[in-house]
Amino acid sequence: MKVGDLVRLRTIHKDQKPPRIGVMVEFIQKKCWRTQEMGTNINWDVIDPEPHGVVLYGDCTLDIPLEDLEVIAE
Repeated sequence: MKVGDLVRLRTIHKDQKPPRIGVMVEFIQKKCWRTQEMGTNINWDVIDPEPHGVVLYGDCTLDIPLEDLEVIAE
């Protein structure tokens, strides 16, 4: 995955039809608490930052963990 690639979320939310496609514009490191795996009591001190992609959707950007994105066109 690199800047300029077209990407989409691996998991599609039920209210998201068709799946949104965005352009990767930057890579950052950011902490992400995964409630399904770690529970609801958040403790930022026990997790390390993980790679996120900054994805451009129309006129806004979203920070999304790289493991949740897939490349659809380079």
